[in-house]
Amino acid sequence: MDLRSTTQSILEIEADAVVVGIVEGQPLTGAAAALDDAIGGAISSLIESDEIRGNACELTAILAPQGIAAKQVLVVGFGKPESINASSAFKAGSAAAKRLATRTRNNLVFALSDVLGDELIEAAVCGSLVGSSSQSLYQSDPKMSEPKAVTWTNVGDDVLSAARAISDGVLITRRLVNEPPNMIYPVSFAEAAEEAVKNRDIEIEIWDKEKLQSESCGSLLGVAQGSVKEPRLVILKYNGGEPTQKPIALVGKGVTFDSGGLSLKPSEGMKTMKCDMAGAATALGAIQAIADLKLPINVIALCGLVENMPSASAFRLGDVLTAKNGKTIEVLNTDAEGRLVLADTLCVANEMGAERIIDLATLTGACVVALGLDVVGLMTNDQKWCDEVLSAAATSGELAWQLPMFSEFNDKIKSGVADIRNIGEGRWGGAITAAKFLEEFVGDTPWVHIDIAGPSFLDSPKAWCDGGGTGTMVRTLVEVARQSAAN
Repeated sequence: MDLRSTTQSILEIEADAVVVGIVEGQPLTGAAAALDDAIGGAISSLIESDEIRGNACELTAILAPQGIAAKQVLVVGFGKPESINASSAFKAGSAAAKRLATRTRNNLVFALSDVLGDELIEAAVCGSLVGSSSQSLYQSDPKMSEPKAVTWTNVGDDVLSAARAISDGVLITRRLVNEPPNMIYPVSFAEAAEEAVKNRDIEIEIWDKEKLQSESCGSLLGVAQGSVKEPRLVILKYNGGEPTQKPIALVGKGVTFDSGGLSLKPSEGMKTMKCDMAGAATALGAIQAIADLKLPINVIALCGLVENMPSASAFRLGDVLTAKNGKTIEVLNTDAEGRLVLADTLCVANEMGAERIIDLATLTGACVVALGLDVVGLMTNDQKWCDEVLSAAATSGELAWQLPMFSEFNDKIKSGVADIRNIGEGRWGGAITAAKFLEEFVGDTPWVHIDIAGPSFLDSPKAWCDGGGTGTMVRTLVEVARQSAAN
């Protein structure tokens, strides 16, 4: 879609809809006040009758208003003044776009800058660009369609350009997660990555099965051996900084479908397992956005890609795998496969000289039990690095919470047969024991593990997002790169 800016009066712009914002309990200001005057006080009348309250993401349409050129006015609420932040800005923009995407639109106009100010407007623009995207990739009559153009009033071109770059990163992440597993598997994901980096300042290297074998990636290969779909490791490099600068590494779990292997999941637990590659998709989306923003920093993204299937050749409970760094791993649950894929991928990131590492994975149901469906869990070996990631998440408006990494958890992954085992003792602290497993493969490199199992996929739609992939943490990773480049 086209993204435009204008300083023209919203009363005169011909559009299918114009979106204005209101704050709960506050008088109308700016664009909302001007529109209200022009259409005979319709907005203030609805507020007085308690039809409009200004709650966060509350949407009220006023159709065919007299006195303006637009065909309808859509009023979006931002909640109470103290609750307005990057999260509410993104969701408001996205919710409005999602509502209007139910019909074919030529031009939507957003006039929210007077409510949000310079700091938050980028998030709202980003939301307006991703809100109309849908999981209905293969419906003959899709339920949502994006507009041909989105116009923002009184917003600079630099803000629109940045929001476009970030939204494109979110959108490719969402699309890849929403693709069915017969369409996205290790080889086709690698092909999608090749397509994504065309005409971008990103180098790509793809390791096939033979290369993975020659590089002694026995942990990743162990998971892949049950599937006819060959594994891949995608390595993306963006060199925007000085040649001597060590890169930040973004490492993503890319299990394109997770049946559980021989530790087979029940059917209900398998329905959404196309999303088990969300970490890899997020790493790809983030480095794409970072390159489009031309940030002065070096970043590498590594996507470990496998399909976890049961077969006569599948890895078994009791098998011992040898990871790239030489550590041996006793397999006691083949459904704890993501950490095995990440083990070798983290080793490669370390060997490539990463200064700091962030890995992202839909890793454990235990993290969802601990933090719910809306919050990602962070675990780390370096508090300063973790604080930077948490700060970036707060700036981006994405919910993150740190879980402890006490040394007592190390004993939970000790094996009597190998160096470590791929699950902890019993069911308790599963998100942390998984992180403790990953810690064995990062050495002394500052590292943050982000468990995105909860927020990365919506089983049902929300006001601001269709069901399916959400693209969570792309905006946070971009902010991490921004802050790191600025320091």
